[in-house]
Amino acid sequence: MANHLSAKTRIRRNERRYELNSSRLGRIRTFVKSVETAIGEGDKPAAQDAFKAAMPEMHRGVRSGILRKGTVARKLSRMNSRIKALG
Repeated sequence: MANHLSAKTRIRRNERRYELNSSRLGRIRTFVKSVETAIGEGDKPAAQDAFKAAMPEMHRGVRSGILRKGTVARKLSRMNSRIKALG
C-alpha cells in the first residue's frame, strides 16, 4: 500500500491513464478490424475507405503515446500493400 501522498496521487493518475489508453487502443483495433474485414471479403473500395478512416486513428495513437511510430508505419504499409493487391 502506498504511504506517500505522491505515490497515492500517482496510483490514481495511472488508473485514469490506463482507462483512457485502453479505450483509445480498442478504438484503433476496431478501425483496423474493419479494414481487415473488407480485405478478407475482397471489397477494394470498402477497404480503401476503411483504410482512410483507420490511418488518422493510428497516427493519433502515436501522438498520444500508446503506439510506436515504426509500428504504425509498418502496419499501415502492410495494409496498404494488401489493399493494392486486391486488384
